[in-house]
Amino acid sequence: MSEHTQEKDYAWRFYLVVVVMLCAAFAVSGRVVYLYVVDKDFLQHQGDKRVLRTEIIPAHRGIIKDRNNEPLAVSTPVTTIWANPKQLVSMQEKWPLLAKHLDTSETRLRNRILSNQSKQFIYLRRHMTPQRANKILKMKLPGVHGLTEYRRYYPAGEVAAHVVGFTNIDEKGQEGIELAYDKVLNGKPGKKRVIKDLHGRVVKDIGLIKNAEPGQDITLSIDLRAQYLAYRELLTAVKEYKAAAGSAVAIDIETGEVLAMVNQPSYNPNNRSRKDVANFRNRAVTDLFEPGSTIKPFTVSAALESGRWKPDSLVNTAPGFVKVGRKRIRDMANYGVIDVGTIISKSSNVGVTKLALSLDPGAVSEYFSRLGFGQPTGIGFPGESAGYMPVKDRWRPIEVATLSYGYGLSVTALQLAQAYAVLGNGGIKHQTTLLKRDLSGNFDDEYLIQVMDETVARDLLVMLEKVTGDKGTARRAKVPGYRVGGKTGTVHKVSAGGGYEDHKYTALFAGIAPINNPRIALVIVVDDPKGDRYYGGQVAAPIFSRIMAGLLRVKQVVPDRVPEQWAKASHIKAASS
Repeated sequence: MSEHTQEKDYAWRFYLVVVVMLCAAFAVSGRVVYLYVVDKDFLQHQGDKRVLRTEIIPAHRGIIKDRNNEPLAVSTPVTTIWANPKQLVSMQEKWPLLAKHLDTSETRLRNRILSNQSKQFIYLRRHMTPQRANKILKMKLPGVHGLTEYRRYYPAGEVAAHVVGFTNIDEKGQEGIELAYDKVLNGKPGKKRVIKDLHGRVVKDIGLIKNAEPGQDITLSIDLRAQYLAYRELLTAVKEYKAAAGSAVAIDIETGEVLAMVNQPSYNPNNRSRKDVANFRNRAVTDLFEPGSTIKPFTVSAALESGRWKPDSLVNTAPGFVKVGRKRIRDMANYGVIDVGTIISKSSNVGVTKLALSLDPGAVSEYFSRLGFGQPTGIGFPGESAGYMPVKDRWRPIEVATLSYGYGLSVTALQLAQAYAVLGNGGIKHQTTLLKRDLSGNFDDEYLIQVMDETVARDLLVMLEKVTGDKGTARRAKVPGYRVGGKTGTVHKVSAGGGYEDHKYTALFAGIAPINNPRIALVIVVDDPKGDRYYGGQVAAPIFSRIMAGLLRVKQVVPDRVPEQWAKASHIKAASS
């Protein structure tokens, strides 16, 4: 081949290479132009998918406060440590130190990571304090990240546990007010856009998508001062009498607000490692008992409203018992001929039986229903019991008799307190509530119902005061400086197989103070006190006295009973002047 031919061949190859390179350059340039101009949105989206992330901004759960704005439930920020096992599995030499900071064993952490290494997300520790969590985050382990969450804290602890309730680890209400008003307390999470690096760490906040909306605060009618003193006295008494359980409920007579509601046994909502589910129960609104003699004032009320009886009407209770059908109903003694007021002060079963049998057969049952027995109070508390009130077309005399002195029906402590609040409020029934009322305006008419004659209510207050007098059955219920009225009750407990236990009782006291201007209704329930003291006048009445004394101080109620020495001194001073 000649040199001229070889030169032509090389030239042709050169131009071919140049053409190919130019075509390739044009193709690349065209593709670049296409991607940057025509397909720009697609590329941007693909890039964003790899570095841009949408993160949830947790919403702050609403605060639960007492009527004086003392916090009962608050949310505090905490850090949750989570990991991507696919990334963390390559850092096994760091696991011992990580386990130490997580307060767990190395073996447990190892098993957890290896068993989940096909996953991209696991929790390592929920709700750590930010200080402890920072020690882990400073290790900068690949795949280990922190997440800001909120943890519920209850400053009053077990004192208000049964009312406030608690949430689970995800701040969802499980019991009490936390459950009843979960939707109100829950906030709405927000969203923000962030840039993350290849290790999942946030490099930069891009912008806010949606603000987090905090949950609404709730103000309860509970007065934490009253709650503390009621809890302390009930706890002391339950221990002293070796009782199985106890409850106390106090209601503001003028507004229908619950001022205190405590139970024993209780629990600490901040530490529920001992999961005794029975202790979570708010016995004051869930547990039923027969009210016994505490119901007698309302039987007397029904008799007085019928017009057939008056406070000074006489009833012959001799010889200390009455036979109704085959059953013999007895009194503690033969009281002979007594007036209607003495029936209450002596707690005469014979007396109330004769009053009840003199009325229409269903009159007592219907009257009790008007007061709220046999139906929920309407406070909206989860698991509230409606109680049991028999409704019959035909009543046997013995059924009317036993109902008149508190057997054959079942009530809760809250229902009984509500009924005594009606009595103290001149027969007007408020809608009982656990939420603080706005007293700036007048109550709506629908929440104020006259269910008892006002005159009858006043007459009953006089009778109830005699119960706490020197000749009454509840002398230990007296409150220094105040006129107090109320009624004891001692009820045989129902046995599991039917019938009644011979040596198991429920001790009760329900009362009102002060008598001249009733402000507070208080009910005490002591379940199965052990030992020689089990009567309501022995067990429940002293608790009532101590709690009511504290409540009246908290509410700053002016004393209405002047001590005798003060009265004498005032009389002498007035005479000398």
